[in-house]
Amino acid sequence: MILPDWKIRKGILIEPFSEESLQPAGYDLRVGDEAYVEGKLVDVKGEGKVTIPPGSYALILTLERVKLPDGVMGDMKLRSSLAREGLLGSFAWVDPGWDGKLTLGIYNASHEAVDLEYGERFVQIAFVRLEGPARNPYRGNYQGSAHIAFSRRKSRR
Repeated sequence: MILPDWKIRKGILIEPFSEESLQPAGYDLRVGDEAYVEGKLVDVKGEGKVTIPPGSYALILTLERVKLPDGVMGDMKLRSSLAREGLLGSFAWVDPGWDGKLTLGIYNASHEAVDLEYGERFVQIAFVRLEGPARNPYRGNYQGSAHIAFSRRKSRR
């Protein structure tokens, strides 16, 4: 079952919380302090925006910290207005037990640069209640993330 707005407000820790971001069946996560574009770390808050050039891949940190209970997972989708501008996102599910900010990968498939402003809503997360609590909630490498989290795979090509 996907959680409605009132259950999100009541049962999911999101900070800082924005009423404007709360949707009927999800929450719009906002562009946070940091991004990583073309090999450079960007201070999004300081610059006010991050620019993703055409044909470039970026890592974007969410403004919000999200903490999920053991019986709820998150499913993320790029906001449709950004998809219409040529952005593509591939996001993993957010496992039950997750706690931290999220680092999300976005690719600009268009022929024009796309700006994302600090605090702009860019990804919606829907919260799905599991049939019961997970036996092994998330306690992995990225737990507690507060900054851009690069891949921590042991073997890279």
